[in-house]
Amino acid sequence: MARAVSTRRTAVVTVFAWLIALLIFFPILYTIITSFKSEQEAIQGFNLIPSFTTESYADVQSQYNYFRPFMNSVILALGSTVLALIVAVPAAWSMAFSPTKRTKDILMWMLSTKMMPAVAVLFPIYMMMRDLGLLDSRIGLTIMLMLINLPIVVWMLYTYFREIPGEILEAARMDGASLWGEIYYVLLPMAVPGIASTMLLNIILAWNEAFWTIRLTTTNAAPLTTFITSFSSPQGLFWAKLSAASTLAIAPILIMGWFSQKQLVRGLTFGAVK
Repeated sequence: MARAVSTRRTAVVTVFAWLIALLIFFPILYTIITSFKSEQEAIQGFNLIPSFTTESYADVQSQYNYFRPFMNSVILALGSTVLALIVAVPAAWSMAFSPTKRTKDILMWMLSTKMMPAVAVLFPIYMMMRDLGLLDSRIGLTIMLMLINLPIVVWMLYTYFREIPGEILEAARMDGASLWGEIYYVLLPMAVPGIASTMLLNIILAWNEAFWTIRLTTTNAAPLTTFITSFSSPQGLFWAKLSAASTLAIAPILIMGWFSQKQLVRGLTFGAVK
């Protein structure tokens, strides 16, 4: 009887979990379905059966210069990730292996910056970018994306580094390893899985960032998030083309997330701060 009850409960929980997952994923699914409709079909209303036409994809590729914003997204996502790791690896190392009584407070303060509404600092950051000549530039936007995602990167690396026994680093120190040698030759090779999942999450966050990319770029450094907003006119939105552009933009992220979901979930748990 206990086994039957357990099996029934597992089945109910599984079905409920799939329904929740479908509810969360449905907007993306409907976007993909709409991308395979004509504009006439897209504006007719809710319909889950497309005509499977690819004319919207062809229009996006040929009429809207898709390759340039795609390359901007790649450069911004990878560039901001590399910069974040350069800053975050030493910071996470120091907090994981040389903690002070303020380490927990610093980590919580860093995380609290992600809770601040971005619009609250839009004006001063926009003015700073303008005065430094970094508006609509890849350099300026790369630095901006690095800064807004840096707390998450430090948190994740700190979690992974804490799982590495400190005795190993002490042994390297006794063998004469310098500080940077200790980080480069001992710490980083042991933390490769954690660093890889952290890089992936930062790439996803930078790739999907829309608030800052739309407001700090126009043409030269505009990534796909800005590109998607161009599918509008005084008469309304081009729903099929908008869905096709959105599908092309989210496809790389869906693929990366699917193949690395275990590492992402593990990294986002953050661990306990002691």
